[in-house]
Amino acid sequence: MAVNFDVNNIRKDFPSLHQSIYGKPLVYLDNAATSQKPKVVIGAISEYYSTINSNVHRGVHYLSQKATDAFEDARNHICQYLNARYSHEIIITKGATDAINLVANSFGKKFLKKGDEVIISALEHHANIVPWQMICIEKQAKLRIIPVNDSGELRLAELESMMNERTRIISVTHISNSLGVILPVKEIIKMAHNKGIPVMIDGAQGIVHKKVDVKDLDCDFYCFSSHKFYGPMGVGILYGKEEILNEIPPYQTGGEMIKTVTFEKTTFNDLPFKFETGTPNVADMIGFDKALHYIESIGMENIEAYEKELFNYASERLVTIPGITVYGDKCERIGVISFNLKGIHPYDAGTIIDKLGIALRTGNHCAQPVMDRFNIPGTLRASFAFYNTKGEADVLMGAIHKVQEMLG
Repeated sequence: MAVNFDVNNIRKDFPSLHQSIYGKPLVYLDNAATSQKPKVVIGAISEYYSTINSNVHRGVHYLSQKATDAFEDARNHICQYLNARYSHEIIITKGATDAINLVANSFGKKFLKKGDEVIISALEHHANIVPWQMICIEKQAKLRIIPVNDSGELRLAELESMMNERTRIISVTHISNSLGVILPVKEIIKMAHNKGIPVMIDGAQGIVHKKVDVKDLDCDFYCFSSHKFYGPMGVGILYGKEEILNEIPPYQTGGEMIKTVTFEKTTFNDLPFKFETGTPNVADMIGFDKALHYIESIGMENIEAYEKELFNYASERLVTIPGITVYGDKCERIGVISFNLKGIHPYDAGTIIDKLGIALRTGNHCAQPVMDRFNIPGTLRASFAFYNTKGEADVLMGAIHKVQEMLG
């Protein structure tokens, strides 16, 4: 762990952590669903609406210029953070789901034909399944699935044999939202590129726990949501290589994404505006920029080190509890521990744990095929952030023992 990492001091920056639930101090362990927000993010949103609230890119007046500058500064900052080549490779979306829909529809409209194939993995969130299903149905293409073994690891050898001259794109998650399993995305990208196949990475969980360098990964697309990365809801990022973004058509149409319009013909705008329709979420984009600055002030390498230590501590304690099954525990994981208690439905356990002041997730985590693969109705999912503590992990262990006493 980094010498200067002080989790108790960091926790002071997050107002929502300092409250009681059912008379118990809140232990927030649902970070894979959404993260809490630091004061600088909350303040930035309030300041925008209090001072420079105005539409962007469309006005010559002072407030519009100020808002536009702040909005585009945020785009440039994200470009630098991802180590992208150009700021116009950064497309502002409503979230990771919106970004995946954009790529599935735009890429699919341009490149998918009858008999073609799209490859995803068996560990995907519904957001990286359903858009590809829909475009494959529309184009009469085939959706193929990289299987996982009993431990939750991808069978990469099978991916090698699945790729062929009909494969048009591969889209996989960086880190599984349901199991916390880290996928070997760099290896997948290299395997695909050796056969001339582009790759999209769903980084909704990945960017939260790992520093992402899109040049180093050499991915063709990478997407994520602000709200899981300590920023506001309603904003997401799609990175795409310039050459591909220039080739594919826009996903939605309307204001902002046009250059010229007549009743006979429309000319689309240049990147990135070609894919950005209507008034963007300016306030929350500025808030996300503040979240990114906040993360950088702590240092992603410090966050990674602390989270790894905390995750290992919680995992090692959890597996000592009799009657517990942890999924994906033989794989390299981070952030998420997904588990069940013998003879106890996860919903029943989650209800009791909630009454003890602990927020965690129960159910299929929008990853029903993962649950089907392990023949379970769902799991309890504890997901950690850098503001969580070992003491909170201990509270979770005590709550699990209480559940077993009551229902076991």
